[in-house]
Amino acid sequence: MKQAVHFGAGNIGRGFIGALFSESGYHVTFVDVAEQVINKLNEEKSYHVKLAQSQEEQITIENVSGINNMTHAEDVIGVIQHATYLTTAIGPNILPRIAPLIARGLTERVSVTDEKLYIIACENQIGATDILKQHILDSLDDDIKAKLEGKVYFFNSAVDRIVPIQDQSSLDVLVEPYFEWVVETTETIPPVTGMTLVEDLAPFIERKLFTVNTGHAVIAYLGYLAGKETIDETLADEEIVTQVRETLKETGAYLVKEYGLDEQQHLAYIDKNIERFKNTYLNDGVTRVGRAPIRKLGPEDRLVRPATQAQKAGLAYTHLANAIAAALLFDYPEDEEAMEIQKIIQDKGPATVLTTISGLPEDSDITKEVVRRYHALKA
Repeated sequence: MKQAVHFGAGNIGRGFIGALFSESGYHVTFVDVAEQVINKLNEEKSYHVKLAQSQEEQITIENVSGINNMTHAEDVIGVIQHATYLTTAIGPNILPRIAPLIARGLTERVSVTDEKLYIIACENQIGATDILKQHILDSLDDDIKAKLEGKVYFFNSAVDRIVPIQDQSSLDVLVEPYFEWVVETTETIPPVTGMTLVEDLAPFIERKLFTVNTGHAVIAYLGYLAGKETIDETLADEEIVTQVRETLKETGAYLVKEYGLDEQQHLAYIDKNIERFKNTYLNDGVTRVGRAPIRKLGPEDRLVRPATQAQKAGLAYTHLANAIAAALLFDYPEDEEAMEIQKIIQDKGPATVLTTISGLPEDSDITKEVVRRYHALKA
């Protein structure tokens, strides 16, 4: 049976990428440090993906197993030697940690087979596979790097599926029915159900990040400030819906100008995604969607990058500035990154967060607008 190795046995891994490989006839080996999940995968050897919709529907995912990479690294190296695909869904910040182990697997692999391996980081980050590739190459000597040519391929991708936090006592995963997995390549590669191949990923990943991820984050931070519990509850407030739509019109104006998208089609795409977010069957918490605000406020991420790109293009960014300000007010006590931001604000003020985390000059117009909006929202 064809083999796929997937780093990350969480809800996204099991409910999205791993499930698609299983449906495509692959045995999926999940690699993770979550011992309880790994044990369940090896004991039960299957689970269900349930669709968050009115009509009950579930898909049985079979031919799965797990390896704990902390305690059984040699086993991970072994499965890498025989896999066709190696994918990740672990969060961009974790990619450097797994790269040395993947490098060891590749070192062993190129000495035993000439079969091709395709590596794809399925993360909410522009160029995530490029980042993983560089960390892997940093762990290899020149001789092994040369042997990778024509044998190991790295493809960037864009992924889109809402998977809320849920009961961890079961392997079963609740997901929204909609999904998108776009992979950038000009190569002919083994087919995977649900994978779309494109020659240029940039329009797809920026459209997704600056519509889906930006929109989701804006809803979460505005909902948190309004005392809402869930995303769908937040969107029951029409004033917030309007703010979200206006923010996405700003990101959309940049996307239309940068990539020549059809404006009316993109506005329809915005509306389609707002309707996705309203799915009451997901019951998705604002604190889950808003979590890790340091990453979300990064210079290349969903809030700051579209604002800076809009400014460069001479376009409006005031609603984006308001969204960034709302993120600065996300003071959820159980979120370590949120608490770190609050400490910086307490010690040095909101502008310092924008300079140290978001890469915005203190005297920039964006920084000034965000700080103004911050004080207005706080008041």
